Amino acid sequence: MRQINFIKYIPFYFGLSAIVIGVGLAALAIWGLRPAVDFVGGSLIQIRIEEREGTGGKEGPGVTEGSVREALAEVDVDAHSVQSAGENGFVIRTKSTDSDLEQKVKDKLAEKLGETTIERYETVGPTLGRELLIKTLVAILIASGGILIYVAYRFGGSKYGICADLAMIHDSLVLVGSFAVFGKLLGIEVDTLFVTAVLTILSFSVHDTIVVYDRIRENLRRFPEMKYDEVVNLSINETLGRSINNSLTIIFMLTALLVLGGETIKPFILALLVGTITGTYSSTFTAAPLLVIWERWENRRKKAKR
Repeated sequence: MRQINFIKYIPFYFGLSAIVIGVGLAALAIWGLRPAVDFVGGSLIQIRIEEREGTGGKEGPGVTEGSVREALAEVDVDAHSVQSAGENGFVIRTKSTDSDLEQKVKDKLAEKLGETTIERYETVGPTLGRELLIKTLVAILIASGGILIYVAYRFGGSKYGICADLAMIHDSLVLVGSFAVFGKLLGIEVDTLFVTAVLTILSFSVHDTIVVYDRIRENLRRFPEMKYDEVVNLSINETLGRSINNSLTIIFMLTALLVLGGETIKPFILALLVGTITGTYSSTFTAAPLLVIWERWENRRKKAKR
């Protein structure tokens, strides 16, 4: 079977990654992420309003995010964000943690817009939010360190562990940058489920990377006379179909959940979807080419010493 020479396109892979990550970092610097109450502290209230006659249909514009904000302003509830959550459903986020907030919101919306049902109510203090953020960063660092040590040990070289970690950092930057853009354009916030998605994607990314690395190790033993670049290219050709097919089954499932799932889990599903795509890409077109770059650098260094 004729093989594709993937190695000669390394500048293209790195250039594409640089553009995507650069746009994401720019969005992060300009707009930042939209942290949910999980991190900054406050209250989350998910409501559903039964419209009274005159608030919808031909009688009027219906219940909107704007009308919910106006009603809340009358009782001094500073809504950080009001997002639609299905038909006549809304998710309200506020920095307030007052004990009577839930009842205050329910009474005012019932008075102004129609019978209101509280479907979800959560309160997180600012101290707990900061603690959760610190634990999140620590968890990511521990996971990255553990993966680096494991991969380096299993494949008998620090370059494998470092390149695998660099591919994971690539995926993390793409995902975080994407959510900076989504936060600005779609109002999507980052919560604890986003943290879960990041850690899940790191695991998925390194899983695919290990498959490619394992094939490289096997081919180095089978074809000792081949150049390292050629072995890596052969391994990519042999594993790419498997990686794409495996990822497509996940992507189809996540796409179905994104379209048909509930509003509250859609940001989590979107994070998994973005991470799955970039993780599949980086395992083949970032982690493996990094090994080639590393090997070329080592060869040049050895020649310089002679």
